[in-house]
Amino acid sequence: MLGHGINDFYSIQDAVPDDDGLIEAAVIPLINVVIYPNMVTPLFAQREQDLQAIAEAQADGRTVIGVALRDPDREEITPDDLYSTGTEMALGRTLHLPQDGTSVLVQGRRRVEVVEFVQTEPYFRARARPIPVEEDTGHQSDALMRAATNLFQKCVQLNPRVPEEAYIYALNIEEPGWLADMIASTLDLAVAERQTLLEQIDAIERLRQVSALLGRELEVLELEERIQSQVRDEVDRGQREMFLREQMRVIQSELGEADIYQQELDELRGRITDAALPDPVRGKADKELARLALMPPIAPEVGMIRTYLDWLLDLPWSAATEDNLDLINAAKVLDEEHYGLPKAKDRILEHMAVRKLAPDKMRSPILCFVGPPGTGKTSLGKSIAKALGREFVRVSLGGVRDEAEIRGHRRTYIGALPGRILQTMRRAGTVNPVFMLDEIDKLGIDFRGDPAAALLEVLDPEQNGQYSDHYLEVDYDLSQVFFITTANYLDPIPPALLDRMELIEFPGYVEEEKLEIAKAYLIPRLLEQHGLESRGIRFEDETLRLICREYTYEAGVRNLEREIAQVCRKLARRVAEEKRIPKRIVPTSLTRYLGPPEYIPPLAEEEDEVGVATGLAWTEAGGDIMAIEVSLMPGKGTLQLTGQLGEVMQESAQAALSYTRVLAVQWDIDPDEFDRVDIHVHLPEGAIPKDGPSAGITLATAMISAFTQRPIRRDVAMTGEITLRGRILPIGGLREKLLAARRAGVKTVLLPKRNEKDLADIPKRTLRGLNIMLVDRMDEVLAQALLPPTF
Repeated sequence: MLGHGINDFYSIQDAVPDDDGLIEAAVIPLINVVIYPNMVTPLFAQREQDLQAIAEAQADGRTVIGVALRDPDREEITPDDLYSTGTEMALGRTLHLPQDGTSVLVQGRRRVEVVEFVQTEPYFRARARPIPVEEDTGHQSDALMRAATNLFQKCVQLNPRVPEEAYIYALNIEEPGWLADMIASTLDLAVAERQTLLEQIDAIERLRQVSALLGRELEVLELEERIQSQVRDEVDRGQREMFLREQMRVIQSELGEADIYQQELDELRGRITDAALPDPVRGKADKELARLALMPPIAPEVGMIRTYLDWLLDLPWSAATEDNLDLINAAKVLDEEHYGLPKAKDRILEHMAVRKLAPDKMRSPILCFVGPPGTGKTSLGKSIAKALGREFVRVSLGGVRDEAEIRGHRRTYIGALPGRILQTMRRAGTVNPVFMLDEIDKLGIDFRGDPAAALLEVLDPEQNGQYSDHYLEVDYDLSQVFFITTANYLDPIPPALLDRMELIEFPGYVEEEKLEIAKAYLIPRLLEQHGLESRGIRFEDETLRLICREYTYEAGVRNLEREIAQVCRKLARRVAEEKRIPKRIVPTSLTRYLGPPEYIPPLAEEEDEVGVATGLAWTEAGGDIMAIEVSLMPGKGTLQLTGQLGEVMQESAQAALSYTRVLAVQWDIDPDEFDRVDIHVHLPEGAIPKDGPSAGITLATAMISAFTQRPIRRDVAMTGEITLRGRILPIGGLREKLLAARRAGVKTVLLPKRNEKDLADIPKRTLRGLNIMLVDRMDEVLAQALLPPTF
């Protein structure tokens, strides 16, 4: 394509323009190629129309017009698919190729602009205007040609695909336009770039554009040369290392050292090669393996390095399970294994929905299940893993006091290991398990560090993508892990750690919910476990209700399951002894299976009394009612508190007394009486510690009742925090407290008005039979709770 064989085209003359300055010739569409003037190149033609046009032009000794095709993949070509600027070409030797192809040698003559097509069948013919080109031979032209020639020389030296003769040919060109066309024909350019150069009439500007393209090509070639040089260096270093290792193997064999050590090294090297490790981890592994290979087998560090490499290779770095994002199936799985818990289930289904719509943008959530024991927090985590199709792993944090339990020990210590997080990830075998951190509120702290502080990085989506373990010394990606933490209380959890988690409360079950759980989940499973599923045994609803009330005292269903299991064991023994067993378990038979009742259900007061108010409390086992007794006796105005009251409850009693003294005149109480009597406040069941501010209004009501001798209605229970001005502040554990009031037969419950929003989350069946009154000030409480004086 550099002009060889140009003598073959001397006999063919350029087309002669007509009176309008136009020439008429056949048009050959050029696919993925642009022909420049003065350049000779082979042209491949396969279309029947093009072959006919070439044959007729050769027969008549005429030139043709070559125009580049805009879309090279287009099959049906029309005149609109061609550029408007092309090149008049002379045709030379023709070579017929296999598979109906023809190669013809063509020489570009001059630039032409197609004005109109005069024929489309059997081939294209068009009228075109020759484009005159003026060559500038001034100093600027000489400088540009010299600069372009120097750049072209460097490209020829670096590009083996361009022959050395191309540079020699370029040195002999004296016209800037011709030089630009010649260099452009040798560069690897897109058709659009080549066409742009063809359409550029100004030779100086065209040479400038070619110089810029030469500069870009030179940068690519230099980068390619550097890469090839680096590859050659790596290959040479690898061959040298292989040679030295072979020498080392022979030397060790001569010294009588065991070949097992070398086999282990080879095995480790193969595992590192086959493992899908990130580049930093692979570099660390190769470095440690190189250290290991230089050590004798009896060196003390050999075992430490081997253990470290085993941990690197056993951890999952890229293996992941594919999420099952079928929301209908997930909802079915969660409902089959757990009753109720709508908030937790909805949160999981929402996460799956978002992950289905935006799989690459959704961060894995970090949830915290908070609730009493036995409410299904841990088992729900297993169900979530089953619904998602992920692995489930669990770590119990109860009693963990050493930060190294979480972050691991540094390798300088003997017997160092990674922390529990990475140990569990290795057990999971995937980078996206459902990871449960159980009992996070039971973490301890001592001189060895704060484990809760170490969890800040684990449970922070902004940081856990580069989790750092002291033992591993390389970053590990925890961003795909679905973390779930569980806790019974929020108070022990540090605020910084609590801020990183999304809280989902697990309230205690009401009695109706316990019955549904027992019938749908516990009893079928326990009957199957005890071999009684085919015996037709049925527990009456009243029997289950009696077990809940008199044999268990809890917010969850763990003890309920134990009691039902005890009944099943008694029945299984009778079956094994070939004795008859009842088909229906009725309430009257419970004492035979479970013994006498263990708990007496709390009931409201039997009569209206002075100085005795009924409060509502929330405990670890759920809700309960609590009688607060106030007695007055001659003394010096001291306040005595008994019943194992905590500091907060003691302060509530002081606030209640202050409020009573302030309103003494309003309630016809002699102010001097506070200095003549001692006040004794007692909460029964003194062996049980009690604390919290929610007994404030109950304490104040009992004190005012004692001083005014006005009885308190026995069917009224109350809860709320009191201020010195008589304002009532909101409380927690509302669901459990209302359940306790209903169990005790209370008719009216006084609640803080600010807790009105919490009533929306309480099932309607829990509120059935209760008269809920919302109060904002202490005056409203006293108006509902106190009866007229008895004297």
